[in-house]
Formats: sequence, structure tokens, C-alpha cells
Amino acid sequence: MRSIRPSFTVRRGRGASRRTSPVPATVALVSLLALTATACNGDDHADAKPSVSATAGSDGKIKIPDDIRERLREHGIDIDKWKHGAWKNWNRDDWLREANDFVNPIIKGLWDPDRMRDADDPDKGVDDNDISGDQGVTDPTPAPVRAQPVRAPYHASAATSGKVFFDSPEGTMVCSATVVEDPAHPGKSNLIWTAGHCVHAGKKGGWYRNIAFVPSYNNAGKPNAELQDASRDEVAPYGVWWADAAKTSQQWIDQGGETGGNGASYDFAVIHVTPEQGNAGKSLEETVGGALPVNFNAPAVPQVRSITASGYPAAAPYDGQLLYQCQDKPGRLSIQKTDPTMYRIGCTMTGGSSGGGWVETGSDGKPALVSNTSIGPVSSGWLAGPRLGEVAKGVYDSVSKKFAGR
Repeated sequence: MRSIRPSFTVRRGRGASRRTSPVPATVALVSLLALTATACNGDDHADAKPSVSATAGSDGKIKIPDDIRERLREHGIDIDKWKHGAWKNWNRDDWLREANDFVNPIIKGLWDPDRMRDADDPDKGVDDNDISGDQGVTDPTPAPVRAQPVRAPYHASAATSGKVFFDSPEGTMVCSATVVEDPAHPGKSNLIWTAGHCVHAGKKGGWYRNIAFVPSYNNAGKPNAELQDASRDEVAPYGVWWADAAKTSQQWIDQGGETGGNGASYDFAVIHVTPEQGNAGKSLEETVGGALPVNFNAPAVPQVRSITASGYPAAAPYDGQLLYQCQDKPGRLSIQKTDPTMYRIGCTMTGGSSGGGWVETGSDGKPALVSNTSIGPVSSGWLAGPRLGEVAKGVYDSVSKKFAGR
């Protein structure tokens, strides 16, 4: 969740951005390269030191194909150095930013229970006194709705929810995400939906690294004290799934920042994942037992009876280990007149819930994802998410089509 920064106009902390064009901008494709290699377990300092060796065969080791190595070299990345910790170099020249630059080699064991538990949320605390009432249509601030813990096991009550882990210059970070359907692979989706700021830093940064998804994280709903010695299978019972393709909007890349509202109406991302342990024959959807459809023509606010937002809030008073939900009738929040008006609900979830799915049950009685958590005030009390439309559908379709026929 991105917090609102103090100032008359709404902006994000990593810099002011240009005004969004009223015409949907071209969305940006991120081609992630899944490069599996043997590895040691990572630790909080991410000093995983895998070996990249012979072609997969009787020794079970995997060779990085020469053509992929060459593509990485074009970005100035030596795969062997990257695997041995070079990914921790966040110098500006080494932080890949452009649409097609992102690479995400799998480092087996990097996301061990300690790194997962200690991951922070990517927010910065600021207050909300800069929501301007004359920017489009903004309804009164909703009353806070107290987030309710989801009943464990999560796999039975919220199977499509999970956590996204990634590395940033500030350290290990975490967001929330939702398994969504893939039109190219009915019943066998490997797609998840999250916020754009969970994959890309926005206007003054680039793509985050080591992005991975853990469905039904801490499935048993154990408190933090009981997770200190938990095994990886306990915190990630349905595996760790690494991003091998992802996409966010060009608007987020051009305008998004650390705090505030610029780019928030387009703060969404779609990630295609692959299991860390290799293809076991089951898709993510088959593994968790479901996936949500996405509604890119969700009804206007007056026609929406209620929305349920899910996530793993990590900022105080929460600790990021438990899954929560808020249910409320949405209102409208306008950041800029030229941008689509956002949904806003009362909710006490904090940072770490970023990217978590917003679900509405339609007139047909079936649930569908209609938004994701994007911004909220440092004091908590409400959340806002983009209303999904043409640009979001373009992001979604592009990732789906990339893997059609595979």
C-alpha cells in the first residue's frame, strides 16, 4: 500500500510526475528469464551462492543456455556473478528500468523462512491531508472498517491469496497477491495479480529483483512467535513460485513513486510464475485449487454493494504473518481529473496488504477480482485501489498471450 504524502496536490515521494494523458498509454511488457540453478539456502543478507553447471542430465544439474546468457550480457549482467550476489548492486546504472529490461533468475532456497518472515512492506508513513476535494469526484472519507483475520487454514477459506516477496535497495520487501484465471490456459493458470509498485519502483527506479510468490503463506495461521523455527514447508506449503514474466502499466513506470497518488489509478501488475523446484506437472491454479476471474468492466460505485479486500498487512499493529480481510461498500476517490476514479473502502489494513485482491460478487452470484490495494493513509482507516479497465486488460492479455500454446 502506498501512503499519501502531505502537500496540496497528491504525489508520490520518489518525485513528482507529469500529468497522465487522457488517452490510455501503451502498457509495458517485462520479460523475465527463469534461469534455474542449484543453490544454497539464502539468509537475511541474501548471500546465496548457487552453482551454475552442466546441462540437465544424469547429474540433475542445469545449464543456463548460451542464448539466455548472451541476453543477460546485453544488460551488463554476468549470470554467475549475479547468482553469487551481484544482484545486490543497486547502482543506478545497474538498476534495470525499461519495459523489457527485467530479469529474474531463480535462486533456489533464497526465500527461506527467515527472509520471508523478516521482509518489510514497501511503504513510507505519511499523512493524508492532501486529498484535494476538487479533483474529479471524491466521496467523503469512509469510516474505518476493522480488518478481520481470515480463518485458517487459508487454503480452505482463501485459496487464491498469497504473498509476493522481492528485493529492493532498502532490503527484502513483501506485498500481497491473488491467483487469477488465464484465458489461454483454462483451469491451469499460472497468473497472479498484484500492484505495480510491488514489481517496479516507478518514476525514479526500476524493476525489483528476486520476485517470488508464496500461495497460502503460513497456511495454518500461526502467530509470529511460533514461526521462529518453522520449516519452509510450514510457511510455504504450496511451494515458492518465481516470476518468469510480468507486466505493469507504462503510466506506473512513468509516474509512480514512493508515496502519494501519481500513477495510483494504474497501479496494477500481472505476473506469470513457475515453481522453484521445476515443473511438477501441476499449474498454480491446480495446486491451490482455484483462480479468480478478472472483471475489467466492473460496475460504477453506486452499483457495487460491497467489496472484500484481502492481504497480509505488515506495518504496525500487524506483523505480516497473518491473512486479513475487510468488507465495505466502496466510495470514489479521484487523484487527477484525467485519471480513472479509484475505488475506496474503509479498512484498517496497513502496508504489506499492497497488491491484495479486491473481490466483488456480481449479480450472477460469482466472485471476480475488480481491483487491488494501492494507496492509503499512514494512519490507516481506508484503502484505495484502481478500477480495472482498458489498460489493465491490456496488461493482463499480454502476459496471458505470451504463454499461449506453451
